[in-house]
Amino acid sequence: MALQLTDTNFEETAIDTEKLVMIDFWAAWCGPCRMLSPIVEQLSEDFAETAVIGKVDVDNNPQISNKFGIRSLPTILFLKNGEVVDKHIGVTSKDVLQKKIEAHL
Repeated sequence: MALQLTDTNFEETAIDTEKLVMIDFWAAWCGPCRMLSPIVEQLSEDFAETAVIGKVDVDNNPQISNKFGIRSLPTILFLKNGEVVDKHIGVTSKDVLQKKIEAHL
């Protein structure tokens, strides 16, 4: 299951790790976000040992969203050593996200 990242646990979970981190920025009212959610959950299972796959509810965690300048949903960020190394905006396939993860592992 994808980690629920919050303003409180974000630093220790997503920044202070040597693993690749994929973050799904979403909102409950966002239809495309709901379409992407099962894909994110599948990826969190597929890469449980090698990457951190998390979700940020932008409505409840404005600090993280503001930090990364999130303006469109869904937005997927890929972080390595706390730095953004890749980004995807909008709905996409599992294959596209999987290839992005594998490219940065």
